[in-house]
Amino acid sequence: MVSLDQIVEDAKRDFSSAVDAAALEDAKARYLGKSGLLTERLKALGGMSVDERKSAGAQINQAKSAVEQALLERRQSLSNAVMLERLSAEAIDVSLPGRGQSSGSLHPVMRTWERVEAIFHSIGFDVADGPEIENDWFNFTALNSPENHPARSMQDTFYVDGKDSTGKPLLLRTHTSPIQVRYASEHVQRFAAQAVMPPIQVIAPGRTYRVDSDATHSPMFHQVEGLWIGEDVSFADLKGVYTHFLRTFFETDQLQVRFRPSYFPFTEPSAEIDMAFSSGRLAGRWLEISGAGQVHPNVLKNMGIDPERYMGFAFGSGLERLTMLRYGIEDLRLFFENDLRFLAQFPA
Repeated sequence: MVSLDQIVEDAKRDFSSAVDAAALEDAKARYLGKSGLLTERLKALGGMSVDERKSAGAQINQAKSAVEQALLERRQSLSNAVMLERLSAEAIDVSLPGRGQSSGSLHPVMRTWERVEAIFHSIGFDVADGPEIENDWFNFTALNSPENHPARSMQDTFYVDGKDSTGKPLLLRTHTSPIQVRYASEHVQRFAAQAVMPPIQVIAPGRTYRVDSDATHSPMFHQVEGLWIGEDVSFADLKGVYTHFLRTFFETDQLQVRFRPSYFPFTEPSAEIDMAFSSGRLAGRWLEISGAGQVHPNVLKNMGIDPERYMGFAFGSGLERLTMLRYGIEDLRLFFENDLRFLAQFPA
């Protein structure tokens, strides 16, 4: 009987002499096919005793691994040879036109982001930014969220390793409201010496993170939140400002806006803002577009503002939602798949 070492050497020799992929597969069948030499050895294990089978099986498997490795190396070698032959045979036709470079453009969500900033800047709002890794105070406590609020749980919030100076956990911000708290607190300190604090008018666009993912939700998404605080800023101002924004953003006066009572811990009273187009594919259909309300007195106190003297409103809208409505996009996930066929629909 031919030894296993001899079978391995014969296989390596046959593989090396194979001139193409077909010949290599024929050589493989002689050793690893259904009736191959190593396959027959494995079949013969059934007639051996337990101790003999254990020893012989290990030797056969070792030989089989060596043969398979030699086969893999020869396949790669033949593949490389075919590639080199093809490259040497192909010529470059210098008379063909150049491929050129296409022009890039802004992502549709970024187009919305810039459009929102421009609209609010035109009516006197600043634009603020802040850290995406936040602490418990700015993300929850300062916004009047109780300790047992479900948004604090691991099911809704991405927590990260590390703690702040007070020992509280760090997290990926779940909304851009922390930017409003930071901005307002700095504003109060800046004008602390003045008898009357100038109004706070600011929007806070940015990335936010929540544990959620489907056709209309993403673990990472974009928000824009607005804040206006002064001595005589009312709910009527909120309605006027946001209605103006929607009509400017969608470039039509043919839409309706309504406010539905709701609940948010950081506003009181609170409302959901809906809108409905008067024409087009969404005509007559009410769509939730934002959450809003009068800033809660506790939140004003946490910002360092006297709630007996000052009042104001806040709102928050999803930039993806605005983008989907503006461009007629049905699936939120398209924004994050980086499919050029989709992105090419939004030229610069």
